[in-house]
Amino acid sequence: MWTLALWVFPLLCKFSLAVLPAKPENISCIFYFDKNMNCTWSPQEKIGDTNYTVRLTYSFGKLSFIKQVTNASCSFSRSYIIHPDICTVEVEAQNRDGSTKSDITSWNLDHIVKTEPPIILSVNPISRQMFQIWWKPREKIPIDPLRCTLRFRAVNSAHWKEVSFEDHNKVYNLTGLQVFTEYVIALRFRTNESRFWSNWSQEKNGVTMEEVPHILDLWRVVGPAGVEGTRKVVLLWKKAKGAPILERTLGYNIQYFAENSINLTEINNVTNQQYELLLTGQTHYVSVTSFNFLGQSQEAILRIPAAHEETIQCIRDMQAHLAEPLLVVEWESSIPEVDSWMVEWLPEMAESEFSALSWESVSHVTNWTIEQDKLKPFLCYNISVYPVLGQEVGQPCTIQAYAKEGVPSEGPRTRVENIGLKTATVVWEEIPKNRRMGFINNYTIFCQAEGEEEFSTTVNSQVLQYDLESLTRRTSYTVWVVANTGAGGTTGKTINFRTSSISVFEIILLTSLVGGGLLLLSIFTVTSGLKKPNRLTRLCCPDVPNPAESSLATWIGDDFKRKSSLKESDNPGSTEDRILKPCSIPADLIDKLVVNFENFLEVLSAEEARKGQESILGGEANEYVTSPSRPDCPPGGSFKRPPGNTHTQCLGTTEETYTEFTEQLLSSGQSPGPEPLSEERPPNPYLKNSVTTREFLVHGNIPEHTKREI
Repeated sequence: MWTLALWVFPLLCKFSLAVLPAKPENISCIFYFDKNMNCTWSPQEKIGDTNYTVRLTYSFGKLSFIKQVTNASCSFSRSYIIHPDICTVEVEAQNRDGSTKSDITSWNLDHIVKTEPPIILSVNPISRQMFQIWWKPREKIPIDPLRCTLRFRAVNSAHWKEVSFEDHNKVYNLTGLQVFTEYVIALRFRTNESRFWSNWSQEKNGVTMEEVPHILDLWRVVGPAGVEGTRKVVLLWKKAKGAPILERTLGYNIQYFAENSINLTEINNVTNQQYELLLTGQTHYVSVTSFNFLGQSQEAILRIPAAHEETIQCIRDMQAHLAEPLLVVEWESSIPEVDSWMVEWLPEMAESEFSALSWESVSHVTNWTIEQDKLKPFLCYNISVYPVLGQEVGQPCTIQAYAKEGVPSEGPRTRVENIGLKTATVVWEEIPKNRRMGFINNYTIFCQAEGEEEFSTTVNSQVLQYDLESLTRRTSYTVWVVANTGAGGTTGKTINFRTSSISVFEIILLTSLVGGGLLLLSIFTVTSGLKKPNRLTRLCCPDVPNPAESSLATWIGDDFKRKSSLKESDNPGSTEDRILKPCSIPADLIDKLVVNFENFLEVLSAEEARKGQESILGGEANEYVTSPSRPDCPPGGSFKRPPGNTHTQCLGTTEETYTEFTEQLLSSGQSPGPEPLSEERPPNPYLKNSVTTREFLVHGNIPEHTKREI
């Protein structure tokens, strides 16, 4: 019993672990005309060691063919596939664990036939808007008719157009084309009952026939009126929308005339697509035509309003926004009758206004779109919309827009002003328009103290300065500004500054305190001076002794006048004789002057000593001065009153000595001074130490030689 169980158990385990191959499904077959038939099924992936056996029956079930394959596809050669026929296909999947068969599928060769791409023989223009296309299949197909599809496009367009038709003669006439335009054409076909199209044929090009040029798209730029009333009008024109790409133009003719005038001006054979006119302030009508060998186009007419004419204004609420991949401009009109508009766009930084100007006419809508790829990125455009009512062009409305924005190419130029104790002002300049790369939405100001975290704030694009507050005294700060657009921001130059240690208010307060103290001191001084004027007067303006009032000036002056009078009486004559003339100076003049001056000082000392003794007896307060010519009278010695006859002797001696001194000076030659001795001079202002209050005291032991005459 146990032996039987051990023998059956492995068999049961093996049976339970067996995995049969997946059943082949979704069998699909294609009959390539006059070649072979290919069949595929699922699953497409190879699982383990699975192999496939394909059984084909053909000749309407009379014959069969078996083929072994390892992949989920099988091809049968034309030996077994002969059109027309109905075939069946059965697929069996096998592996080591067993096999699985698919369902039997039946295939009509007329339904699954696929041909090679056709050949386009020729594309011939037979009129200005039609091609005649000849073609043929690559195989000899006895099936008729054939279903065809032809696609075509202009060479400058990526949009294909398709037309379908049944063909019996292998020729087709393609109509509805543009004049003198090059097209690209391709063709495919299938049998009437087949569900498989052939591949597209090789492309073939053709050009429609030429005709007279189309009407032009005309526009103008009107300048302001000058002093003489004339104004510059620039005419601009281009091919109208929908005109043939290959349209050839030999030249342009311009005609214009003033309103209510019969004078017509013509300008022929213009080769450029712009022309400048000088018109008066009146209303003018301008027409432009183009011509080629076949003839002349219709006139494009434009009305130029008068210089002071009031034109219509009806555009409001104009705005622009991006809607990938388009730039959309929208507006509203206040006049319902206006349904035509002229849209004009120009790069703001264009070097030449007229060459870069573009325009386009819009009708029956109040919006305009343009592909972003047709505009330059990171460049600001001025977009203007003109209302057009008949031939009258109204006032435009302008808006700025970017087709694509980027980060600014440079940051704002920043500086710091009005640095105080706890405040500072950050000032920055606008970025030049050619470096903004977009609209500046806002500015972000960053500030960081030394050793601390940064803080920031954001302001709108109209603000160009910001006041920093709550700063710390005597602290270094770093500040920078970031300009932000829709695409990002760019940081400007970093600025370092340091807050002040003392404010202007503190300086003013300190100055006010010091100035107030000085003012109070001055007021106190003036008040004190008013109460005691003598003290203030002596303090500010002390008395200066007058040398002319001294005793020395009194007796010297009298004697000098007497001598001068005698001299004048001895030398009578004219004024010219009294003028001192140059003369030679004796060689011993200096020695004589020194000796006479010493004698003069001795006499002067004796005289002052006498006066001093009289002052002592009179009880007056005197100053005691030691004579410089009396070395034998020391300052510390005692003074005694001399005998009574001293006064007489000293006086006589003094007069005689002074007289002799004067005579020696006069007898020595000429006066050293340039002025005559007879003229009376004013007192010497440098003799400021008065001798009227200084008197000499004669020492008691005066030597005898002081009394002698010199």
